[in-house]
Amino acid sequence: MDDLPDPSTVPERFNALTPLVLITGPSGAGRTTAIHALEDFGYEAIDNLPLSLLPRLLAGPRPERPLALGIDVRNRDFSTQALIEAIDGLGALAGNPMQVLYLDAEADTLVRRYSETRRRHPLAPEESAAMGITRELDLLGPIRARADVLIDTSELSPHDLRAELSRWFAAPDDASLSVLVQSFSYKRGLPRNADLVLDCRFLRNPHWDADLRALDGRDPAVDAYIAADERAEEFRDRILSLVRFLLPAYKNEGKSYLTVAFGCTGGQHRSVAMAETLARALAKEGWPVSIRHRELERHADRSAPGGPNTASRDEGDGTQ
Repeated sequence: MDDLPDPSTVPERFNALTPLVLITGPSGAGRTTAIHALEDFGYEAIDNLPLSLLPRLLAGPRPERPLALGIDVRNRDFSTQALIEAIDGLGALAGNPMQVLYLDAEADTLVRRYSETRRRHPLAPEESAAMGITRELDLLGPIRARADVLIDTSELSPHDLRAELSRWFAAPDDASLSVLVQSFSYKRGLPRNADLVLDCRFLRNPHWDADLRALDGRDPAVDAYIAADERAEEFRDRILSLVRFLLPAYKNEGKSYLTVAFGCTGGQHRSVAMAETLARALAKEGWPVSIRHRELERHADRSAPGGPNTASRDEGDGTQ
């Protein structure tokens, strides 16, 4: 990219107040979702811009909004070396605000996503998706090593990815601290970037009541069953007291987000009920709160038209 403008000759093109994000990664890792999210955050998003046109873009009128540029192997003039040179050139021009966002995923996950959408891989139009994914990961290896922000989307839903991108790229709200309360299953691992993780597996398990097994923690009957555990009320009170103590302290330190995650065996009953209880209490006290139920959302996605033909059967609280 020898024809990139000399940063010393264009001091007004980009400055420390104008972030520039280059988004890349293997096909199927969530690049399109990321571009749409950054666009919603206020970025001017340009996808699949040929690398040869980057100098012209940067030499043009000064952008009024931050830029998000999507680049992948489908770009007309893509090559690993050309992208590395572009990263170096953009970094020199943009300074500290320029960041490379690399969206990654395990090869098995990428294969599964391609099989679900029945798309052909751009690097293997007449071969298996696995073959194309292997080629692409080899090409992108050096780019991955240059990433400023690397997000593995293997276990992330589109909602999870958007939330993670918000942490990195959304403009902070100086007036408040936002709270995300979520539930999860220990079978599927801890949520990424949770600030507080709370284990609910010691509470009564509604899975063992046949009338409650198919319900989830948002149902009043399930909530009442859990509340009947003599330890439940004290647990709720102690957690609420802890979070009430922490929120002003985090806000004073300039933290923009706090994620509180409740876990149980299957992510269906106990963790969901506890997450709902905390979210309601904090919302009543005026905190901006959002709530996520990771396993319930995954189950809904799998059951939706166009999803996989078979849903996972291990999402209930089947064991203690």
